[in-house]
Amino acid sequence: MTGPSGALGMAALDIAGEKEDFAVVTSDLCYFSGLDKLKNKYPEKLINVGIAEQNMINVAAGMAKEGMSVFATTYATFAALRALDQVKVSMGYMKLPVKLIGLTSGFSVGILGATHMSVEDIAVMRTIPNLVIFSPADCTETVKCLYEAQKMDLPVYIRMGGGQRNPVIYDKDYEFIAGKAIALQKGKDILIIATGAMVNEALKTAKLLEEKQFTCTVLDMHTIKPIDKEAILEGVKYKLIISIEEHSIIGGLGSAIAETLALTEQKPRHLIVGVEDQYPHAAGYEYLKEKSGLTAPQICRRALQCLNHDL
Repeated sequence: MTGPSGALGMAALDIAGEKEDFAVVTSDLCYFSGLDKLKNKYPEKLINVGIAEQNMINVAAGMAKEGMSVFATTYATFAALRALDQVKVSMGYMKLPVKLIGLTSGFSVGILGATHMSVEDIAVMRTIPNLVIFSPADCTETVKCLYEAQKMDLPVYIRMGGGQRNPVIYDKDYEFIAGKAIALQKGKDILIIATGAMVNEALKTAKLLEEKQFTCTVLDMHTIKPIDKEAILEGVKYKLIISIEEHSIIGGLGSAIAETLALTEQKPRHLIVGVEDQYPHAAGYEYLKEKSGLTAPQICRRALQCLNHDL
């Protein structure tokens, strides 16, 4: 196990050693972003603009305009909301290939309160044309997303979240294809589609449902945009589709799935599991997950209710 910031730091250090024209711009989050080793080895490749997220995006966009490969890092909530105008114009409209990394998404720093929680970022970022959105399940996939992003000639938003010690989903190397969901297991009764740190809860939910004689397919939807419509449309053959995200139930993964299913005639029930339309109080990560109904036992109970199955 390791934290997402550690994965970012290791990937940035490796890329910096491979690419002469690579740089990272951060808004006073050098250590928190895991970039201290990059700062020590390649100080010229790390630019700290201070607590100025809007300026950070424009600096990164200017560097990208000059042909550089650029990462920009800040808290996810500030990336999606405070710097939204710059993301819209300098990244989306101008198609400048800045790779924006949103740290501590969801409840990762829930103890700091609603101002630092990021449960709206997917909804906001999905509306920006030309922007690719990644939401990795663990640290291995975080590195995959970072390497894939830096090869793209498009702006990218990478949503990093989960606790500081994320459970490992991928303990071996695997093929990562942007826009293609990964089937972690296959069943015939229920399709569970999860993203980010909730992939771990999806796997645990599947085990609980199997104890009730329901077999599950579990998909890691690591790319939110462009989303894997083909994988979603396969869901029509299941009794129930469950989407799980550490994000608002409005505008996120569940909404993207529902939008895709709306185009089909045959639709199973779709249970959208996420954060209700409210501001959670400041608290620890695991407490907020449970308070929002994002633990495997809670999701299992809701699924069984949808299936009219005895608890």
